[in-house]
Amino acid sequence: MAGWLKRTYPQDETRQVSHETIYRTLFIQARGALKKELLQHLRRTRAMRRSRHHTQKTPDHGRIKHTVSIRERPAEAEDRAVPGHWEGDLFFGSHNSQIATLVERQTRYLMLVKVACKDTETVIDALIKQAHKLPRELYKSLTWDRGPEMADHQRFSLATDVKVYFCDPQQPWQRGSNENTNGLLRQYLPKGTDLSVFSQAELDAIATRLNSRPRKTLGFETPDEVFSALVDKAANAVTSPNAEGVRYGI
Repeated sequence: MAGWLKRTYPQDETRQVSHETIYRTLFIQARGALKKELLQHLRRTRAMRRSRHHTQKTPDHGRIKHTVSIRERPAEAEDRAVPGHWEGDLFFGSHNSQIATLVERQTRYLMLVKVACKDTETVIDALIKQAHKLPRELYKSLTWDRGPEMADHQRFSLATDVKVYFCDPQQPWQRGSNENTNGLLRQYLPKGTDLSVFSQAELDAIATRLNSRPRKTLGFETPDEVFSALVDKAANAVTSPNAEGVRYGI
C-alpha cells in the first residue's frame, strides 16, 4: 500500500503514507496486539509486531554484565581435587515450567531447586536459599551457562560468598557434569513433563533416587554416600572443641 501510493501520487505527499504509519493504525497502540478481525486481511497473520528500529540489537544485547569466565575457575575445581565446586542450569519442561539443577563436580551429587519462573530475581532468590542449606566448605563456586536468569549473579555472590563463573558463549558443554546429569534426570522427568506440578519435597525425592545410583567414576559408590561423608566431615569439623568458625545447620 505504501509503495503503491508513492508510485501513484509521486508529487502529492498528502496522499502518501509510510508502512510504519499503516502498521501503527492497525495495531493497538498500548500492547501492539492486532485486532482479531483484521488478521484475515494480512498476508502473514502475526498478531504482534515491533518496528525494525526496536528490534535492532546493540553490542550489549543479551549480555550478562561483569561475568567471570570459566577459564578463571581455580585448578582445584577443574581437576575435581576439592569438593564444593558446583555446576548449574535451568532444566525445562512443558507449559513454560522449569527447575534449577545443581551438580557438585567431585561427587556428582545433584540438587533440584523449584523455581516458579525463569526471571533472574526468582532464580537468584531460589539459589541463595539453597546455598544456605550447605556448609560453606561444600559450596565454593558455581559455574553456569550465559542464560539471562543469571543476570543478577552478583547479588547471589554477595549473599552467599560463592563465586560464579560463566561458560564461554554458546559452549554449554563446558559444564560437563551438569549436562551429563541432566541427561540422566530425563529418565525421571521426560521431555514434555510439566515441572510446575512438583513440590520441592517431590523434587528432593527424585534427586535422591538419582543420587542413589552407583557411579563408575566414584568407584561404584553412590553420589549420596560420597557427599554425605563430606557433610559429616564438615559438621564434625565445626563442632569439634578445637574447631573455629560457625556451626552450620545441615
